[in-house]
Amino acid sequence: MEVEFDVQMTSADLYDYMLHHTFTSPSGLIGAVAGALMIVAGFAGSGALCTIAGIVILLYLPVSLFMRSKQQFLSNPAFRQPLHYRMDEEGITVSQGEHEECCKWEDMQKAISTMRSIVLYTSAVNATILPKKAMGEKTTAVIGVISTHMPPKKVKIRC
Repeated sequence: MEVEFDVQMTSADLYDYMLHHTFTSPSGLIGAVAGALMIVAGFAGSGALCTIAGIVILLYLPVSLFMRSKQQFLSNPAFRQPLHYRMDEEGITVSQGEHEECCKWEDMQKAISTMRSIVLYTSAVNATILPKKAMGEKTTAVIGVISTHMPPKKVKIRC
């Protein structure tokens, strides 16, 4: 089975990926828990300073990620033109203009879903972001191709 589609990335797609990536990592979880505990401690009697510090900690990451996604989107020329994806038996081929890259299914580390996207990790820090909005009605076919070619323990996609 082969599926082809085009993706025009947006800063909102990058932000969604960054939020998910950060808040599913140990450091992101620790930061969120620390901020929440400081707010609870502030309301429990430790004072307004503790509550304010907790709010700042909780808001810092989402705000900084939002700004970083905007800056990365604006500074990366690859996001200015649509990317063409082709998924087949071999893997995923991404092309833009004259450039083309292939990634084999066995090189994929894991596949996850966020509220807005399906994300294929090719390493711990490199990922292919496939916005569900851009895939449209092909989203189900894309999930099928991914699920067929990757081991089930590597696929954590919820519709």
